[in-house]
Amino acid sequence: MTEDRWQWYPPEVRGWLGVLWGKSAGRAGGSANLLLSHMLDTAAVAEVVWDRYLPPVTKRRLDAVAGGREKGRRLFSWLCGIHDFGKAVPAFQHMDSDLADAVRGSGLSWNKFAVKSERWRHDKAGGRLLRAALAKAGWAEEQVDWVWPLVAGHHGRFPTLGQLPPKKEDLQGKGPSWKLAQSALVEVFSRELGFAGESPLAAAEPALVPGRAMQLQLSGYVVMADWIASDERHFAGVTDLAKVTIAQARHRAAVAWSSLGLRGGWGALPTPGPEAFRDRFGHGTRPSQDLVLDVARRMGGPGLVIVEAPMGEGKTKGALAAAELLAARYGLDGVYLGMPTQATSDPMFTQVRSWLRNVEEGLEDQVALLHGKRMFNKEWRGLLEDAGEGSQDADARYSTVDEYGMQSDCFGGCEGGGEGGERRAPAEWFLGRRRGLLSPFAVGTIDQLLFAATRTKHVMLRMAGLVGKVVVLDEVHAADVYMSQFLLEGLWWLGQAGVPVVLLSATLPPEQRRRLVAAYLAGTQSAEAAAALEVPEPQGYPSVTAAWPGRDGKPEVLVESTESWRDDLRVRVEVLDEPPTRTDSLTDSLTDFRTDSRAGENDAAPADSAVVDYLRERLVDGGCVLVIRNTVDRAQSTFDALRKEFGADVRLLHGRLHTGHRADRTQEVLNLLAPPAEGVERPGRLIVVATQLAEQSFDVDADLLITDLAPMDLLLQRIGRLHRHDGVKRPALLEQPTVVVTGIGLDGGGGAPHMLRASEGIYGRYLLLRTAAEVERVTAGGGAWSIPGQVPELVARVYGTDRVVPEAWGEAETQARREWEERQAERRAKAAEYVLTRAGEHGAPTLAGLHYGGHGTMAEGQFEALVRDGDRSVEVVLVHGTEDRFRAVTGRRLGPNGEVAAEVVDDVLCGTVRLPAKLTEAAEQGLGPLPGWRDHPWLRYSLALELDEQGEASLGDFRLRYDEALGLVVSGGRPYR
Repeated sequence: MTEDRWQWYPPEVRGWLGVLWGKSAGRAGGSANLLLSHMLDTAAVAEVVWDRYLPPVTKRRLDAVAGGREKGRRLFSWLCGIHDFGKAVPAFQHMDSDLADAVRGSGLSWNKFAVKSERWRHDKAGGRLLRAALAKAGWAEEQVDWVWPLVAGHHGRFPTLGQLPPKKEDLQGKGPSWKLAQSALVEVFSRELGFAGESPLAAAEPALVPGRAMQLQLSGYVVMADWIASDERHFAGVTDLAKVTIAQARHRAAVAWSSLGLRGGWGALPTPGPEAFRDRFGHGTRPSQDLVLDVARRMGGPGLVIVEAPMGEGKTKGALAAAELLAARYGLDGVYLGMPTQATSDPMFTQVRSWLRNVEEGLEDQVALLHGKRMFNKEWRGLLEDAGEGSQDADARYSTVDEYGMQSDCFGGCEGGGEGGERRAPAEWFLGRRRGLLSPFAVGTIDQLLFAATRTKHVMLRMAGLVGKVVVLDEVHAADVYMSQFLLEGLWWLGQAGVPVVLLSATLPPEQRRRLVAAYLAGTQSAEAAAALEVPEPQGYPSVTAAWPGRDGKPEVLVESTESWRDDLRVRVEVLDEPPTRTDSLTDSLTDFRTDSRAGENDAAPADSAVVDYLRERLVDGGCVLVIRNTVDRAQSTFDALRKEFGADVRLLHGRLHTGHRADRTQEVLNLLAPPAEGVERPGRLIVVATQLAEQSFDVDADLLITDLAPMDLLLQRIGRLHRHDGVKRPALLEQPTVVVTGIGLDGGGGAPHMLRASEGIYGRYLLLRTAAEVERVTAGGGAWSIPGQVPELVARVYGTDRVVPEAWGEAETQARREWEERQAERRAKAAEYVLTRAGEHGAPTLAGLHYGGHGTMAEGQFEALVRDGDRSVEVVLVHGTEDRFRAVTGRRLGPNGEVAAEVVDDVLCGTVRLPAKLTEAAEQGLGPLPGWRDHPWLRYSLALELDEQGEASLGDFRLRYDEALGLVVSGGRPYR
């Protein structure tokens, strides 16, 4: 700091600022770091974030907030750097005894006993000090009100104003010396950043108050800058005040940014031309894709786009092309694509990388895969290996973080690209806990967006990662009422932030479509105006519904439709009547003997025998059949019965296969039932028995579909696997697309039909009854459904309020609806406890108190339970154990205590399987990692399930057996309800 800068302050100020510390020696590379030094370091990092990372749209908006072009950068830097102002109080300065002695020796004294007896966090202290300093500098009250929470909340939670004051004034510092030192610190800091005049703090006042969503985004960037500037490897302590300058801080920040390998997305993206789609995907557009792009061009501002189109229509490619267009139009810097499951995220990761490679060479290396089991994805791990990280994932290696987001023994991992040369994955800093969405591009489960709508610690990091991107969410119809509360909340925040959002679905019930539009627009205006908006029903299918805030404050809506690229299929609907049996319970308990591969031929359940008899008649000339069951137990039972009749022509897919079997068998089925290709022969006969895994992103072509009853939208999803591809030669008996509905008994003497209680437990009786009515109507007339043309009509009827069931079912439907509405209300209320904004507080102008009543740090599994209702389940890793050794499920030997050599890691991980929810408590109480796993980065928190030589194990009251054909078979235990 140059000498003339001290002309504004008494001589003793220099002495005070030369001892007030911000980082102890233990956190600053062996030498303490002065508080002013850390504040300038953080401000300098913020400048680099502005120059090399922030989306263009964020820069434009910050310039407006700061009061003019080129002013936003300085304000942004100031907001980030001022975060630790609250450390200039005795409550913090006393925490290191040696450094505290130096502070007291400078004349800044305190009552030791009073300070030691109470605690006052420096983030809250900073909020309180800054409020007073800004008011004294003449800032307008509304400007003070939105800025102080950024400081008070920079450790992850925003307190209320009433939570700021300390219990004792001694904690803040008594006397004129402390007040002058605190005032000088913020004044010197502001002057170093270029704010001039008699009061540089007054000169830092913004011109406008940003919206609450932008405040949350800024808060995330404050945390990001602080965490980077807290890296002791690049920001070693400085104790000589003469060496503390913004120039030196800028040099340190530039070195740190480059060393960490951090970068932004595509920056100022040029508007894609007419040939862009072909360049990206290697073929021209379909009508529905043209429609999506046309609507994206016609929108008057960033908004919500809902794309409804049949399965196999190419919605994802259309959405990615639209995302590029919207990013170019509105200055967004990346894309987040959220999928319904981990299994669907993995292939989408590959597709997005391919797309980005065609947008710009090298962008594909900036895509992060975000879900709890990404370490099982071989492509992801291969990218990390290329980066020289030994295939280790930052948040897999380190499970504990301190208040700066740093791991216990290494911050940010390998520098730059590591020893492997040019990096082919996002910078490892982005891959740490809570930071994944800050990656330039990201593919993961929809949970990542849902997490950003929870009242949990460091939610601002997640929101900051989303606000700079175009957000694309696939299969949104899969979100149930509980998940939808977080989805709607997330849309509210993204709407206020002006983030373009593209939602994809085969079809949506009209009320759900209206709620999605209203939630997004409510973020841009009053909730009442958004709720009152009329959203026209699409007049055709596929369709696109777009909504955005108009220039006059009134929202605008555009609804267009087109024709599908394929003609409608006339799908015949049949019912394989299934009367109730004594085994039909909520657990669908078919595992005691009928799923045992050693069972006799006559042990098949009646429902399975009916399927066997039906297929025996229909497959006389061969054919490829997909059978979908609603529970694993039922799928195992059906597979066992079919295998006895059809032998090796039967395949089984469900969630209780271990990872290796599930991946191999899924890929085999996808290959066998793929689109026609030269040199690839379709099986003469194949029967695939699956659970709901076959509902989403499962690109297979079946000649015949047999499926348990499910709500209409999901039933239609399943029908989308029928006759999916052109040019397939089919047996004569299977030339007409046919769906056979099972799990229902319509021959009930005129009353309401029998339905599997297990299915009712999953989906609820009400929607199943209304779907059954549509099935009964079409089968009674011997007719068929036109797919996809009739899809919107069918979904609207089932999810509507008009009576659609036969009169004889009326009483049953009324009771089912009452129970359904009660359950929906319960689930909404449960979600409200965790949703980011409490009821009635969306109109709040600032972030103060946002975390009131919120939840703190959670493990990944707890987060999943937070945003997905239902019974919690756990995964275990299967190993075979004998007296003297352990083996992976592949047969590879492990060490005496289960030690895993690097080349055997895949063999161990492929034995991962998810247990039924009823085993969760027993697994958590009775299982743990093998002794040799306790120091392994990926396995130390894994639960090992040891199987004997027969592949069996006991867990609590349950007996488990892993069958090579059936997967995990569970029997025993008490009935689960």
